[in-house]
Amino acid sequence: MKNIVILISGGGSNMAAIVRAAQQGDWAQQYGARVAAVISNKADAKGLQFAQEHGIATAVLDHKAFASREDFDAALAQQIDTHQPHLVVLAGFMRILTPGFVAHYAGRLLNIHPSLLPAFPGLHTHQRALDAGCKFAGCTVHQVTQELDVGPILEQAVVPVLPGDTADTLAARVLTQEHIIYPRAVLGFIKNKS
Repeated sequence: MKNIVILISGGGSNMAAIVRAAQQGDWAQQYGARVAAVISNKADAKGLQFAQEHGIATAVLDHKAFASREDFDAALAQQIDTHQPHLVVLAGFMRILTPGFVAHYAGRLLNIHPSLLPAFPGLHTHQRALDAGCKFAGCTVHQVTQELDVGPILEQAVVPVLPGDTADTLAARVLTQEHIIYPRAVLGFIKNKS
C-alpha cells in the first residue's frame, strides 16, 4: 500500500479535499494508495477531528516542546516514518522545515502554495498580488526542496483578481481551486511514482 501522510496546522481543508478524493475515487482499490495518517503540530487543529471521523490515524507533535527546529523535525520524521510513507503532503503545515527533514523525504514531499509560483513565495501572497496590481492570482502544487517555495511545479490553477477584491476574498477564491488541484496532484504523483 502506498501510504500518504498529511501534515496540518489548522482546519485542514486541503487535507479534507485529499481524503474525500481518495475515498470517492477508491484510491486504495484503484491505485493501492491511502491516507494513512494526519499529523499536526497543534493539538487544537480542527482538521484532526475530520481525520479521526474518517478512520485515519492522527498524532500531535507540539513544536513548542522541542529545544530546536532540528529536534522537532527529527521527532516529526520519526513519527511520520512509523507509517512507511510513500508520500508526505504539507497541507497548511505552518512550519519552515529543516534541510535534514527535506532531504529525508526528497522527491516525495509536496506542498501547496497560494500564489502562482515563482511569484510571491513566502507569506501574505494575496495582499502582495493585490499590491502589485496583478490581474490574475492562483495556487501552485510543488515538490518541496531546501529553498522555500521553488521546487518543481506539479499543478497550478489561475483565478481572476476582481475589482474590489480584498486579500480575504481573493484567498477564498484561490482556496476553492486548491481543493481541486491538490488531490489531482497527489493522485498524479501516486500514479507516476511506483
